[in-house]
Amino acid sequence: MFIGREAELQFLEDKYQSPGGQLVVLYGRRRVGKTETLRRFCRNKRHVFFSCRECTDKLQLAAFSEKMMREDIPARQYRSEFADWEQAFRSAAELPGGANGRGKSLLVIDEFPYMCKGNAGIPSILQNVWDEHLKDAEVMIILCGSAMSFIEKELLAEKNPLYGRATGIYKMKPMGFYDAAQFFPGYSDTDKVLAYAVLGGIPHYLRQFNPKLSLADNIKKNILTRGCVLYSEPEFLLRQELRETPLYNALIAAVALGGTKLNEISQKSLVEDTAKASVYLKNLNELGIVEREFSIDAGTKEKANAHRGFYRLADNFFRFWYAFVFTHYSELESGDVDGVYQYAVAPELHKFASLAFEDVCREYVRVLQKIGALPFRFSNMGRWFGKTTIRNADAGGKTTVEETELDLVAVSPGFKDYLVGECKFKGTPFSYGEYLDVTAKLAPQQEKAAFYYALFSRSGFDGKLTEEAVANPRLALYSLAEIVGGTRNGKS
Repeated sequence: MFIGREAELQFLEDKYQSPGGQLVVLYGRRRVGKTETLRRFCRNKRHVFFSCRECTDKLQLAAFSEKMMREDIPARQYRSEFADWEQAFRSAAELPGGANGRGKSLLVIDEFPYMCKGNAGIPSILQNVWDEHLKDAEVMIILCGSAMSFIEKELLAEKNPLYGRATGIYKMKPMGFYDAAQFFPGYSDTDKVLAYAVLGGIPHYLRQFNPKLSLADNIKKNILTRGCVLYSEPEFLLRQELRETPLYNALIAAVALGGTKLNEISQKSLVEDTAKASVYLKNLNELGIVEREFSIDAGTKEKANAHRGFYRLADNFFRFWYAFVFTHYSELESGDVDGVYQYAVAPELHKFASLAFEDVCREYVRVLQKIGALPFRFSNMGRWFGKTTIRNADAGGKTTVEETELDLVAVSPGFKDYLVGECKFKGTPFSYGEYLDVTAKLAPQQEKAAFYYALFSRSGFDGKLTEEAVANPRLALYSLAEIVGGTRNGKS
């Protein structure tokens, strides 16, 4: 069953239906579902789908020639193999589909960076063939790859051969919560959020779970058990993409276990050189494993400072794996799956999922914006980090300044309107006192802008807070059923 990717498929279809030549670059991290999406797009279309291998240039050309010669193209009448890549690429316009008026000639080259690795001149050759023979022909060539740094910095960057030639560039990202939840239609709302917190939005990971098994059984059988695919997936992926995997392991583990600032991560990972740690974290960021987060109101100068910002694992599964598999590796190697789950995973799972629940709530707010259910249209959304003045009544009214944060802040252009949100994935209702704590933050901004509040809770809200929401038009409460359902059923 193919799930999601409607936006990607529509993008590709629009390019296919557009007149003239189309050169499309589709890329994204490994396991994100690029190949399956392309095969879905090619279904019911005449096409050639060539998957590049890590091999010599001669073997690559021979394999490409063999694939193309299976089609009804004029070249196969007088040769069995192309003499060079120029001839090979020119043959794309001869593929059935375009030349005979039945749609575009369609050629997909999967893992294109492997082709370039074997022959650094490939981009230049393709550029010349495109400019001279293909750009005005009814042909569509899709270049696909997982080496994101190569594609962004080498293939598409200014002064490189294919710069400005691509008619479409699409970076595929992991699925959002609503697509990921479709893999588990029988799960409760809580378990859908927990499954997303454990696996994230990578289709390859989501497919490893059996939707007929409970979440606990899936975690034990498909993550914690030696020999299963996900048991060794992070280490396998790191070895494919990076050198010095022990060092990267240490850095990822430090972030997974709560390190957020560069100095803190450097100390926890024992990588004492912060400049070196920053470079390695940047590499992990390019792979989509780690992200560097800034407060919603951070300026350009702050973002340019390598020592500012907060690091977090962008990939939910990596976060789970390093929190529970990496740290209990010896027990799991000895087969103590039930023990690790019972004493390490189960007691912490809901707390662990709270960060992913924030992402789910932000995705829900985007849904609300699309259907016009918010008090204003926001231009930016994220978390807020800052300082709040706390007045302690028990200490004679003495005030203290504390570092604090907000889970969700959405702002209109010019910061004229604020939607402030707080997300609670706990077993007790969101309390009125917790709401007051939220309203105490961003006090200086409240004098200059209109403020609205949105509270999101797994376990509902206490009576006083519910009464406040009825009386206060600027306060909205969202239950787990509404959030997971993806549409708002409450007050407008």
